[in-house]
Amino acid sequence: MRAIHLIVAVATIAAAEALPSAPQAQVLVSVTVAPPPMPVYVQPAVPGPDFIWSPGYWAWGPGGYYWVPGTWVLAPAPGLLWTPGYWAWSDGVYLWRAGYWGPRVGFYGGINYGCGYTGVGYHGGYWNGRVFMYNTAVNVGAVKITNVYNKTVINTTTVSNVSFNGGKGGIVAQPNAQELAAGNDKHIAATGMQAQHEHAAGGNHQLLASVNHGHPMVAATTKAAVFTGAGIVAAKAVNAAAAKPLGPAGPKPSGFNGGKITGPPGAKPPGQFNQARMLGPSGVRPPPRQYRPPNHPQKP
Repeated sequence: MRAIHLIVAVATIAAAEALPSAPQAQVLVSVTVAPPPMPVYVQPAVPGPDFIWSPGYWAWGPGGYYWVPGTWVLAPAPGLLWTPGYWAWSDGVYLWRAGYWGPRVGFYGGINYGCGYTGVGYHGGYWNGRVFMYNTAVNVGAVKITNVYNKTVINTTTVSNVSFNGGKGGIVAQPNAQELAAGNDKHIAATGMQAQHEHAAGGNHQLLASVNHGHPMVAATTKAAVFTGAGIVAAKAVNAAAAKPLGPAGPKPSGFNGGKITGPPGAKPPGQFNQARMLGPSGVRPPPRQYRPPNHPQKP
């Protein structure tokens, strides 16, 4: 509990204003322990039209950090996009900047949340009037939605699973001109369903970082606040992309030694290779510059 410091209203406003692109004071607690790395997971299929992806994040509760799974949510109104929240380091503590809805995606710490949130903006879709268009290059499950397009996303940010901005080991990112402008737009706080989703995650013991060690079994879910049944995605192992061994473990085959053919163990080859010259049978060195190959063909 010493890691939590309740902040009075004046201190809260001062800390929030010190952070990049802070439209309002939404910092409630400060934590002296850095949040765990971001889990790696596959986005579940979109449940229907006009749902927008809300990426998962680490939240803080009485039991420490716990994972709030990524999920599909409906915007409060057509035309609004979700700017994810993020942890920011400031004066020795980590402060949570809550996400919000707005006409543009603002600054979210440069965190690579995946699924279209590469650290800058959102590349998973856009509003076309009152209809949301899905980028099938990002949302694989959107192939069943009729309002789709396909545009390759080029990730210009550093690919990383770091979950906080600033400080030692944090993401080094500052808001650009567009993100600063978006910070001044009219914002709407998270919806009631999003709040219910986070509250349900806080009551799930398995989502505590101290229990899942950064690899929650429920990393993402199709329906908000539903952590069982179909549409549940678990986090991948960190070493899932590690290179596979070239062959089964065990003794090396006979004749293989550092890339050179040596023959059976203990036997010498019929000749010796020395500086790209064949010296003849073992122990017999022909006169220098007088060796001639035989007149009849020989196998090498």
